[in-house]
Amino acid sequence: MIGKSITRVDAYDKVTGRAKFTDDLTPRGCLVAKVYHARIGNGIVTSIDTSEAEKVPGVVKVVTFKDVPDHCYPTPGHPWSVELAHQDVADRNILTGRVRYYGDDIAAVVAEDEIAAARALKKIKVEYEEYPVEIHPRKSMYGSNPPIHFDKKDNVLARTNFFIGDVDEGLKKADTVVKGSYRTPIVQHCHIENSISCAYMEKDRIVVVASTQIPHIMRRVIGQALGIPWGRIRVIKPYIGGGFGNKQDVLYEPLNAFLTMQVGGRPVKLEVSREETFCNTRTRHSIEYDLTAGVDKEGLLTAKEMKAYSNQGAYASHGHAIAANGLTAFRLQYACPNIRGEAYTVYTNTPVAGAMRAYGIPQATFANECLMDDIAAKIGMDPLEFRKKNLIHGYYEDAYLKPIAANTNGIFQCLKKGADYIHWEEKRKAYSHQTGDIRRGVGMALFCYKTGVWPISLEIAGARLSLNQDGSMQLSLGATEIGQGADTVFTQMAAQTLHMDVEDIHLETVQDTDVSPFDTGAYGSRQSFVTGTAVKECALLMEKKILDYARKLLPDERRGLSLDHGWIYAGEEKVLTLEQLALESYYSLTDASAITAEVSTQVKKNTLSTGCCFAEVEVDIRLGKIKVLDIINVHDSGILLNPQLARMQVHGGMSMGLGYGLSEQLILDEKTGRPLNGNLLDYKLMTALDTPDLAADFVELEDPEGPYGNKALGEPPAIPGAPAIRNAVLHATGVAFNEIPLTPQRLVEGFKEAGLL
Repeated sequence: MIGKSITRVDAYDKVTGRAKFTDDLTPRGCLVAKVYHARIGNGIVTSIDTSEAEKVPGVVKVVTFKDVPDHCYPTPGHPWSVELAHQDVADRNILTGRVRYYGDDIAAVVAEDEIAAARALKKIKVEYEEYPVEIHPRKSMYGSNPPIHFDKKDNVLARTNFFIGDVDEGLKKADTVVKGSYRTPIVQHCHIENSISCAYMEKDRIVVVASTQIPHIMRRVIGQALGIPWGRIRVIKPYIGGGFGNKQDVLYEPLNAFLTMQVGGRPVKLEVSREETFCNTRTRHSIEYDLTAGVDKEGLLTAKEMKAYSNQGAYASHGHAIAANGLTAFRLQYACPNIRGEAYTVYTNTPVAGAMRAYGIPQATFANECLMDDIAAKIGMDPLEFRKKNLIHGYYEDAYLKPIAANTNGIFQCLKKGADYIHWEEKRKAYSHQTGDIRRGVGMALFCYKTGVWPISLEIAGARLSLNQDGSMQLSLGATEIGQGADTVFTQMAAQTLHMDVEDIHLETVQDTDVSPFDTGAYGSRQSFVTGTAVKECALLMEKKILDYARKLLPDERRGLSLDHGWIYAGEEKVLTLEQLALESYYSLTDASAITAEVSTQVKKNTLSTGCCFAEVEVDIRLGKIKVLDIINVHDSGILLNPQLARMQVHGGMSMGLGYGLSEQLILDEKTGRPLNGNLLDYKLMTALDTPDLAADFVELEDPEGPYGNKALGEPPAIPGAPAIRNAVLHATGVAFNEIPLTPQRLVEGFKEAGLL
């Protein structure tokens, strides 16, 4: 079954509308909650009056920051750790009177319906003591009075650095030194389904049905937020309408759990609007980079340095992990004897930044791959040849985190496929000396991405198989399907290892922390690698248990027994159907025992996937418009588990990369930090009309660490598109743009400065 493009196991239910999402599961008579958000960007609530709101017909309860537990809790979807040093920053309250960004959560209303809740919000009266607002990390890190969080006087959440060799000496030995400053924007995930949850009580326990990537982690965080034992929380995750990392954070679920407690356990639905999703959930970090690199006369890197300044926003969320992940990527892929990196993550009065597809690597890769092209231009070398000269061949590992290694490295094969597709050499020459308003160019960018989070954090996954009476299998996992096709691939894995048909593997897409095996969830491109390992181990254990039971039923059989497509074989002979064995196991008068297998696996390994993007663009200099004529991603992701799903992943990631590079940016008011385009009209997502045909290709090298020779593919497709397009514009026009998105305004200003207009 591995390597086949079988139909998605959830396809029929999704296209027919039978799939049940969170809003479909809200019980009759469910109350509605809405949140009152701050109207300033920084300050303190000096008074709040909810008396008029409480009088609105249909209002059941109004709560404020004065009513919630006063301790802080962490929100990011990282595994918990018994070691304090590896625990997340706890800096969030369920509601707050210390406003840290425009839209901070001050109060909440629970009402019989949405209209009553909305009317009540308008009746709440709040007065503030305002403080100056700072939305830029490099300014904020000089400190503010008062600081955004009292325990961080300079507003720096965290700082890390590393040193390999002697960078200063390496720069002295260089024949050419190139410096560049690069900047990436704040963007939003824009998944179809907004954050939504329904909370109610059963006896003394709280049940939360939520659209989340991390049900087991959410259970723990809700318990921490409420200050109650985690076992009193049950989280159910049904079908989910996308997440891309935004739902790898615990968002409004703790508040909703608190609200149901305040109304006697009645069910409460809390669904945020699209505008709230932009402002009050999570965004991708905007990061500013200062890069320096030196090369010798042969074009070999002698030294390189990165300084990163990450805009965290008002609360820690995933915090410094994003900038630190980018620092790690800066060490990988290119051979360089002297490397230095330093990163700061800084609190600002902006919407909170968290996890988003590829977790800091799109930002770092944009800066690094722009620098590679800038160096090549400075020394007059073809960018592809420059990269080939400096890339590491074959196996390599991270100098600091030894388990992170490229056990298989297909980057050179990827480059050949991409260059051949785009006709690199031919078009680099054809477009080299253009004039006029319309010009064309080709550009490229590489990426490197680790699979999962070990050894930085815990990697654990559980799987359970049960043999049904008809000889089929029930597969239960804590890993979450969020649209990426995980359920399909897990079904293929189980079928492959058990030598069964996929139709006989039944996997329930709903995760329930009361019954689903423990798994930390969907993030880090980990599930096919980590949970896949658990599925394989569980399937092997199930096969052993089935054959052990078969030996009891066939005590005189001396030939080797095996399982294959619903039959027990003795040697080459079919001797027993799996259905017959299953019925005996359930209903035998002498030896009945339902056959199940369950494993919980800690995976202490990692591997690196690599790849590249090649793009051809046409630039209208006067209009400042970029038309992407052709683009391809080529990935080394090990063995493809399902080629059609793999292409789907790549196409989706490429689309996100195009938006990141060309149009998307959450714009904030400089004085207040208020989002100015936090809606789908003014926030410019790529549409079908803006998107060119997307090409995808693969290099399949079987990775020894992957359970089926596989490695990361979920997030990498979103990484290289933006720098590849930027570098194509550089080739077309000779103008280097160091900030994205490449909007018409930014392009026209750059072309004017360069004398092209």
